[in-house]
Amino acid sequence: MAGQRAEAGAGARALLALLSLLALQALPAAPHPQCLDFRPPFRPPQPLLFCAQYSAFGCCTAEQDAALARRFGALATRIDAGVWATCAGYALDLMCQECSPYAAHLYDAEDPATPLRTVPGLCEDYCLDMWQTCRGLFRHLSTDRELWALEGNRAKFCRYLSLDDTDYCFPYLLVNENLNLNLGRVVADSKGCLQLCLEEVANGLRNPVAMIHAGDGSHRFFVAEQVGLVWTYLPDRSRLEKPFLNISRAVLTSPWEGDERGFLGLVFHPRFRHTRKIYVYYSVGVDFNEWIRISEFRVSEDDENTVDHHSERIILEIEEPASNHNGGELLFGEDGYLYIFTGDGGMAGDPFGKFGNAQNKSALLGKVLRIDVDRNERGPPYRIPPDNPFVGDPAARPEVYALGVRNMWRCSFDRGDPTSGAGRGRLFCGDVGQNKFEEVDLVERGRNYGWRAREGFECYDRKLCANASLDDVLPIFAYPHKLGKSVTGGYVYRGCEYPNLNGLYIFGDFMSGRLMSLRENPETGQWRYSEICMGRGQTCAFPGLINSYYPHIISFAEDEAGELYFMSTGVPSATAARGVIYKVIDPSRRAPPGKCQIHPAQVKVRSRLIPFVPKEKFIRIPGNTPRPTARVPTKAPRRSSPTALPPAPTPRPAQPTRRPAKPTRRPGGRRGGGRQRGRPGSPGPSPSNGTVRLVRPAGLSTGRGRVEVFVGGSWGTVCDDAWDTKAAAVVCRQLGFAHVVRATKRAEFGEGRTLPILLDDVRCTGSEHSLLECTHAGVGTHNCGHQEDAGVVCSHEDPDL
Repeated sequence: MAGQRAEAGAGARALLALLSLLALQALPAAPHPQCLDFRPPFRPPQPLLFCAQYSAFGCCTAEQDAALARRFGALATRIDAGVWATCAGYALDLMCQECSPYAAHLYDAEDPATPLRTVPGLCEDYCLDMWQTCRGLFRHLSTDRELWALEGNRAKFCRYLSLDDTDYCFPYLLVNENLNLNLGRVVADSKGCLQLCLEEVANGLRNPVAMIHAGDGSHRFFVAEQVGLVWTYLPDRSRLEKPFLNISRAVLTSPWEGDERGFLGLVFHPRFRHTRKIYVYYSVGVDFNEWIRISEFRVSEDDENTVDHHSERIILEIEEPASNHNGGELLFGEDGYLYIFTGDGGMAGDPFGKFGNAQNKSALLGKVLRIDVDRNERGPPYRIPPDNPFVGDPAARPEVYALGVRNMWRCSFDRGDPTSGAGRGRLFCGDVGQNKFEEVDLVERGRNYGWRAREGFECYDRKLCANASLDDVLPIFAYPHKLGKSVTGGYVYRGCEYPNLNGLYIFGDFMSGRLMSLRENPETGQWRYSEICMGRGQTCAFPGLINSYYPHIISFAEDEAGELYFMSTGVPSATAARGVIYKVIDPSRRAPPGKCQIHPAQVKVRSRLIPFVPKEKFIRIPGNTPRPTARVPTKAPRRSSPTALPPAPTPRPAQPTRRPAKPTRRPGGRRGGGRQRGRPGSPGPSPSNGTVRLVRPAGLSTGRGRVEVFVGGSWGTVCDDAWDTKAAAVVCRQLGFAHVVRATKRAEFGEGRTLPILLDDVRCTGSEHSLLECTHAGVGTHNCGHQEDAGVVCSHEDPDL
């Protein structure tokens, strides 16, 4: 049978050579390979025997390949031997397209709501030639009776089997350079912005500042809210109704947007299964005195999903001279020691003492600390590791591991390459900047990271910066405030599910909402920057995936298997339940099915379970998220000329304009020196999805106007001929009004003809936080005209009184 296949398929393969010149002239495409299970393709663990052309990369396992071979053999028994000799090659080619990395395109599976094709989409020339000799083959390959009915009409038959997107028709796509040049790599647009997708994991959280795992094989994850609550989530993403930890009465925070105080960090002991200990980092205060506290708790003997709240033992307290720059990270290193990351004490420019707290080795603020908390049941709560760098220095605190830190917000240890172990144990931190630059540092024992002498690569305190005795370490990357004003440190991806992301350091910015990445060149040690954009078009349009997120990126996380997540919120207040956790998804390639299966250890649950219900939607809007307009600096100035521009292959971006006096900040170190509490100024981060505004003609009072909504990076109108007061109440509440006076229809306040219609058929209960949480026809889906644009009249006074 193999010989017959090879001989009969020769004609089909010869045809490819004739098509290649035409295919190479195809218009540029934006490849996003997907399989029929709506997931990315993969490298099969072993070569395929039947569809061997997809052994290196495709959508079939060995089991699927064997099943296709059996179907092929069964087909041979049903078809006349003479016909089979001519048509077997066609049958082989068509059946194996189920294994193609572009199977979703070939079978029109990009829209999960539509039925799959029974035959892959064919290029017209190929179809016309096949029809001449083998059109009867389709009755055996397809159950589509509509296709059978067209068998006698060559033109209609091939039109029926064609694809709207001719770049993906078979066999052109096999020789299309645009599709195959970077096949299986992370897709980047023309400006180098990496196209990734997201999966919603949890929602309704109040400033989720941390997500961690216990490392005990249970694959639970624990999510901390800034108010002092920690919740337990099981591997199926259901949440326990009873909190894991509740110290909200002790935690110092407030409802102010951007208040940096609160519950800031949480970590499990590396031998948690035996010690049952956790460590927390939070703000406390009495009267006008504030300090940070690191405490040890034990998990309850009766319930492994609850902390024994009477077991708290204070490990360390550090007085805070100001309410900002509180640090907040806790990590255990491979050495078993606890690492503590403190801020410089707050205010503007670290004004404490002659050179600031960060450069003062006798102060614990502005430092990375390292302590030993093992075997502390009797005696002091911690000991000093003997190899801490300043143990023998009488002018230094022995807890200090590294100094010159402004306000490191979110650090992580690299797990190392899964195969070689390269990079294991490296400590990455994002350090929030002052006026101009944000930076990412590789923290090492005894090193000085420059603050307040330097901010990023440039001098901040010029006199101190010129002092060569500092021997300060430059960041591996810094970016100007044109790109963002508050870095959120991330992780080097070392998970199993998405091999292409291995080694990519992914981080973000709280103010601008940018997701960013760095990849190291192992030969030069230089780090290459790429922004991360959400995939648009069909890239993320698959079940369970989304392509948007709330802009205030608070923190990043790894689960027990090493997969990557981040937390963000639409309203950065400790009392606003607008926080969501997202899992990072690479739509270009996944691990082979079955390779990354986890087998969670069983956990006894004594609390009621709250099932996870996703709320975020895929937004079908063309284009990509905004990207920087200039390259960011990656090299430092020479010590002899500290104020010079860094030598770089492209010009340094122009200096940013003076930032607003009252930007929104995030918990744990977003407030820069001299900035006040308050809402965002202008310019600031773009609005979050679901934000509304009223557009009103001149002469109308505040609180009256046509409703516009922000979705996916742009403003659009709400058009609804059944608009009612419940929906209008949602708008009024978002705008800060207590009451709705009237819901208006038929463009009473004017028509939004210059904007797209984004929402229609909006039905609200009145309790939703935004119009996107109401039921609606779908973003951009409507059957109305602008004359039906919706409007409202809002008021602070009850209209019934």
